[in-house]
Amino acid sequence: MSKKVVIIGGGIMGVCSAYYLHKEGHEVTIIDKSNFSKGASFVNAGYITPSHIISLAAPGIITKGLKWMFNPASPFYVKPRLDKDFLQWAWAFKKSATASKVEKAIPIIKEINILGRTLYEEIKQSGDFNFHYERKGLLMLYKTDKAGEEEWEVGQRAIKEGLNVNHITAEEVKKMEPDAAIDCKGAIYFDSDAHMTPNEFMTEMISYLKEKGVTFYTHEKVQDLVISKDAIKEVMTTKRKLKADEVLIAAGSWSPLLTRKLGVKIPIQAGKGYRINTVRETGITIPALLVEAKVAVTPMNGFTRFAGTMELAGFNDNINPKRVKAISKAVSNYYQGLSLTQEEEASADFGLRPCSPDGLPYIGRTHKYKNLIIASGHAMMGWSLGPPTGKLVSEIISDKKLSLDINPFHPDRKFFFCKR
Repeated sequence: MSKKVVIIGGGIMGVCSAYYLHKEGHEVTIIDKSNFSKGASFVNAGYITPSHIISLAAPGIITKGLKWMFNPASPFYVKPRLDKDFLQWAWAFKKSATASKVEKAIPIIKEINILGRTLYEEIKQSGDFNFHYERKGLLMLYKTDKAGEEEWEVGQRAIKEGLNVNHITAEEVKKMEPDAAIDCKGAIYFDSDAHMTPNEFMTEMISYLKEKGVTFYTHEKVQDLVISKDAIKEVMTTKRKLKADEVLIAAGSWSPLLTRKLGVKIPIQAGKGYRINTVRETGITIPALLVEAKVAVTPMNGFTRFAGTMELAGFNDNINPKRVKAISKAVSNYYQGLSLTQEEEASADFGLRPCSPDGLPYIGRTHKYKNLIIASGHAMMGWSLGPPTGKLVSEIISDKKLSLDINPFHPDRKFFFCKR
């Protein structure tokens, strides 16, 4: 049965959900407070990441975070602030950062990432799109023995999950990337990963959806959600009222601001990430993660992107030049002869990634309202998890068998401060 579905949020989660919902015959409307051309969905590293099996809430990250707290150029920066939501999130993050919880999450994270890779390939092969997609794997480049040992531990755990992972020498790295002049001690190579050019996919997907009759409302902010009994009946924006059979909140870091209106608490903190592009020839052909610096390197269609940092500092549009410079410095530290120019640094952009306390996204219905679905909290795996999230949302709304068990992603899962 066809339903009227209103999607709040036009990022990767919103458009992928619209894609699969449209295929199921639903009438879809997407609302976004911007013009569908900026944000985390456009400035990310473009990774599809089965390799990223360790959640953000990993053991030891709290200790590292405390060391880095007063260094605004560090890979993981937390701005200390007396904010109730942040303090509750931070405590839940600490409680989640245990070896047993991370271990339990590993197969869950791997499975949904593998599904994401499969779905991207299906979309590419459909013939409806012409976006850039390559599967060349991912090089985890390290410069110290300690970092190499830590990454190889992750690699060995990934092997147990069925991924193909190799520990390779600096000489082998050079053979793989002969024109990139990489300065490293070695690398962990995951052949499971793929990469894309995000703005290409987003632009093509939005054009496709418009051609197929999906309605887009730009520069509209949701002001209220009209409730009748246990369901949302209308979505009120700054310009209109929209009747809805189903409502999907996929507004990224802003999702909690909407759910709060409904008395639904989904703990999320905005994690700012930066990117710098260069259109110069770099010789880089394989995506890499610069381990010690936590900087992602992606050869995209016509340019190379350098992205990184996790800055938990609330909502703001500030670009911290120290953090941009830290990314630039890391690039020249790992790639000999490659120095980003002041003009390239000045063109840096950012996106806010929605981070849950336990490193798992929120996907599914809440118990409080029978027609409300949440799709948010994907943190640094948002690009990788766009299609599987969209497909799961469509399966939920269409009452179809789910591609994955979504219980680990339940929006109502309990944290110590949440009363359901």
